[in-house]
Amino acid sequence: MATLSVKSGQRFTLPDWHTNSHLISADAEHQRSASHQVRQEAQALRNETNNQTKWDEHDNRTRLAERISSVNRWKETLDKCLADIDAEIDALAKVKEAAERALQAKNLPLDVSIECLTLRESRRAIDVVRDPVEEELHKEVKVIDNAKRELQQRVNDVFEQLCLLQEARQQLSCDHRRKMEALEIDRMCLSLNVNSPNISFKVNPTRVPDGSTALDEWEQNSQCNKEHAEAEMKASTELREATVLAIAQTLEEIAEMEEEIRRLEEDLQRKTQDLKVAHTRLETRTYRPNMELCRDQVQYGLTDEVHQLEGTIRALKEKLAESQGALDALYRQLHRIQTDAGYKANSLVLDNKCMDSRRKLVVPAEKFVPEVDAFNWTTNRALENGQLELA
Repeated sequence: MATLSVKSGQRFTLPDWHTNSHLISADAEHQRSASHQVRQEAQALRNETNNQTKWDEHDNRTRLAERISSVNRWKETLDKCLADIDAEIDALAKVKEAAERALQAKNLPLDVSIECLTLRESRRAIDVVRDPVEEELHKEVKVIDNAKRELQQRVNDVFEQLCLLQEARQQLSCDHRRKMEALEIDRMCLSLNVNSPNISFKVNPTRVPDGSTALDEWEQNSQCNKEHAEAEMKASTELREATVLAIAQTLEEIAEMEEEIRRLEEDLQRKTQDLKVAHTRLETRTYRPNMELCRDQVQYGLTDEVHQLEGTIRALKEKLAESQGALDALYRQLHRIQTDAGYKANSLVLDNKCMDSRRKLVVPAEKFVPEVDAFNWTTNRALENGQLELA
């Protein structure tokens, strides 16, 4: 006979069952409400952080663009300053070469004057007299010595100024090179985005690197380099103008020498005509008849005049030849210096090319950019028509 199987254990009442169901439903509702709250907060946080991230990235991108613009303005300023200082170096170098040529051209006139004084020391007895010729020779030696000292001082000053200009250019060049590197880095940073292949986490990226400077220090450094270069260029311009003036005085002396030669030739021509007159008078008086053909005071006077004119003409010819020789020597020396300057300019160009090639040993091939020579040397260093042209 079948029997009823009853499960052992606690038996719950129907109200307990309903209570339990209500509790479960209430807990579920509470959890759904809490989940909804969390979802709302998460969504708000996502929106807030997304906006914050986008604005932060936008602000930093703007700051990068402004920084690139600022550095680029300084780079352009340095470009102009470098171009100006290169032009000033080239102009000052030309003036220095012209001053050296003028200084070299002083040697021959000085040697000639000293030689004349030395020869005149060989006079004897009463002829050893301090005449106007000797005074003029001493004056000429003094003038040439003073001119040489002034030109030598100008050459030394120009050389020192060239060194200062080169130092200022070196500082500008270093500053310009660093700004180019900074621009390249900042432009690369500006180009980065979330899709860039080379982004990654870095170790302690917020650290302050050693050697970092404040923005004011960076601005002051660039300003100081620019002002230093401008001050040296101003000093160089003033020195160049003073040197040009000294050279112009030398050119004026050469012009005066040429004028003196012209006057000597004119005076020689006049003396030759005077001698012809004296010769003609003497020859004509030989036709006087009989006792009238006497050696009177006129005869003696005309004879003395002929001898005096012949001596004068000899002296003028000698001085003319001496002056012409001095002038020819000046021009020969000028041609020699110009030729030598051409050789040196060519050698300098070749050496600069060698230095440019050797940079490949220390600069990676992909970063190698040939440098432009700081000096725009030319082989045409002649002073055309006696004038020095300022660059």
